[in-house]
Amino acid sequence: MRYSALTQRIAGEGSAAWDIHYRALALREQGVDVLLLTVGDPDFDTPRPVVQAAIDSLLAGDTHYSDVRGNLALRRCIARRHRKRSGQEVDAEHVVVLPGAQCAVFAVAQCLLNPGDEVLVAEPMYVTYEGVFGACGAQVVPIPVRPECGFRVTPEDVASRIGGKTRALLINSPNNPSGASLSHEAWEALAGLCIKHDLWLISDEVYCDLLYEGQHLSPASLPGMAGRTATINSLSKSHAMSGWRVGWVIAPRALAGHLSNLSLCMLYGLPDFVQNAAVVALDSDLPELAQMREEYRQRRNLVCSMLADCPALTPICPDGGMFVMVDVRRTGLDAQAFADRLLARYAVSVLAGDAFGPSAAGHIRIGLVLNREHLAEACRRIARCTDELL
Repeated sequence: MRYSALTQRIAGEGSAAWDIHYRALALREQGVDVLLLTVGDPDFDTPRPVVQAAIDSLLAGDTHYSDVRGNLALRRCIARRHRKRSGQEVDAEHVVVLPGAQCAVFAVAQCLLNPGDEVLVAEPMYVTYEGVFGACGAQVVPIPVRPECGFRVTPEDVASRIGGKTRALLINSPNNPSGASLSHEAWEALAGLCIKHDLWLISDEVYCDLLYEGQHLSPASLPGMAGRTATINSLSKSHAMSGWRVGWVIAPRALAGHLSNLSLCMLYGLPDFVQNAAVVALDSDLPELAQMREEYRQRRNLVCSMLADCPALTPICPDGGMFVMVDVRRTGLDAQAFADRLLARYAVSVLAGDAFGPSAAGHIRIGLVLNREHLAEACRRIARCTDELL
């Protein structure tokens, strides 16, 4: 039987990158003590008040159809939070709630890009971006970065790749997988390029609450950018709510309308009991959030300090996020071979950086998703694997 061309555009290296994770899960089922560091799923529990709000909402009968844009209380809450943090003047009409940031990126791509359009994406890039843009027939133009510069994209490299088909620029800051963030000056220069070349900016800010060095800036707040920026965020990382699937887009009203139409024909809204819990997550003073953030910082410091003592390894200390990239090239193996060996011999599962683009070749991505005791054990196993190769 024949399948559509779409099935080819959404497959490829991005989906294949998870093979090592599935192998690690299979080993676990066989009783092997595998330390899973492949997926960025927080190991913390969702704060209790948020869980209780969902239970209360369920018991109150909030199990019917909801507003496809997201319920008004949640959209107002998101707008208020964004105004307070960025200074950008937005209200509920600029907000569309979607099932996670992944869906939000997909929806924005569908509403902004046509087949043949080009979208510039800074490397290293999240593994699903290629499939997301391929789904609408757009072409990803990678912007290479340099590990020795902390994987930070430069406006000069972006400018050199803008062409006649360029329609949008996607920046993920802090970045997954590198944790690199952009300075105010870099954002101003990128905003100038977007205005000069009439480009959309897709700003993926999922890790903005997990920034440890510097201060986050939402580029839509810069002069001339509000009307050409789609700001994407979620509760998955900041509130340990990855399984709740609550994400959103803050966009110009016209784009928000198009996103609402897409949600109408594809999703038909999120459950109200989930959205009511999300209001509590955003509006409450939850001490767990600061505790989680500090724990991630401590985990980052632990991994970087332990692996820095290994002669053949170079950890790249991230500005934020929940991952550490480690240069393994001096071991003599490429990143995938090193990751395969690490899983087979030492039961530690990590992702090869090549999956995120050529700029991350020769690096592995370590997720900070286990407690410090288990992360320390993972680092010891990684060190033993390295020593065996020298």
